Amino acid sequence: MIVIDDILISDQVIEEQFVCDLVKCKGGCCVDGDAGAPLEKGERKELEDAYNAVLPYLTKEGKMHIEREGKYTYDREFGWVTPTISNGMCAYGTIDPNGIVKCGIEQAYNDGEIAWKKPISCHLFPIRIKKTAKAELVNYEPREDLCSAACKLGEKLKVPVYQFLKEPIIRKYGKDFFEALNATALHYKEKK
Repeated sequence: MIVIDDILISDQVIEEQFVCDLVKCKGGCCVDGDAGAPLEKGERKELEDAYNAVLPYLTKEGKMHIEREGKYTYDREFGWVTPTISNGMCAYGTIDPNGIVKCGIEQAYNDGEIAWKKPISCHLFPIRIKKTAKAELVNYEPREDLCSAACKLGEKLKVPVYQFLKEPIIRKYGKDFFEALNATALHYKEKK
């Protein structure tokens, strides 16, 4: 366990290797799960503010579902989450010509339409964050079948999880946090 401030990070975040392989998984993380993407405090407002710019990127079914259910919904286990369509896909998902599910929010961001990339829970995947009364727990939780290709690609390219997720880690915790995590990873590597 790595401790930085009041954040407890699983050793797997620096020891395991991971690189998304969208060609193989087809963006399944936007489809597979118990609920939509968890939204942090402030992200509901981000979603409200970005919605009109994101709307043209969404599927017809996604738009209809959001109109019916709302831009976000409440889940007893996960709190505020993005809505999901009956097939399990996030209502903000899009499907490209190759059948890969991508994020309509992120597409709007990439096209310069909005300044918010997407929910941080999506950006950090396969890292999952759980908050307790005393600390924040940062765990590596790839989906066994869905992420097997990403684990293999990460091993082949020798890319640790935290390096693959450098941008979202900095987005969530800041550059100093990432530098501390990187220094810890290098120290662990030297000890082996």
